[in-house]
Amino acid sequence: MKSKRILIGALVLSLLFLCVSVLAQVNRSYRNGSVWSIAFIKVKPGMQEAYMNYLTGQWKATQEASKKEKLILSYKVLTTEAHDSDDWNMLLLTEYKDLATMEANEPKEDVLAQRMVGDDQKQIQGYKERSEIREVRGTRLAREIILEPRQ
Repeated sequence: MKSKRILIGALVLSLLFLCVSVLAQVNRSYRNGSVWSIAFIKVKPGMQEAYMNYLTGQWKATQEASKKEKLILSYKVLTTEAHDSDDWNMLLLTEYKDLATMEANEPKEDVLAQRMVGDDQKQIQGYKERSEIREVRGTRLAREIILEPRQ
């Protein structure tokens, strides 16, 4: 009988600790926000205007079409000084609702690119042309963290 009480007490205590740990995990002081695709660009010397013409033309039109079709939330272009000759000097940022939405919409983005830019050959040709005025130094995905608890 005594061992039965000890067993029941241990079980109740274990459940209590489990409930407390679950509640602690739910009450975070922050929450996940949107996901950003970030391209680190090095614009070649003397090619700033040529690259800006591309960004304000075809790139912006494609981004606006993506916003209109609700494939992305927003986009930004940031410039900065390069710290050495191999460093990037521009960031292209595209904001998505979340990672799942970004991945689910990839086929729709491909269709949009075909419509806005052209077939795969035309897209490859555009990439080759842009490589003469800029280098893609890297890409990253980043998640925004909202410093407020989930509501």
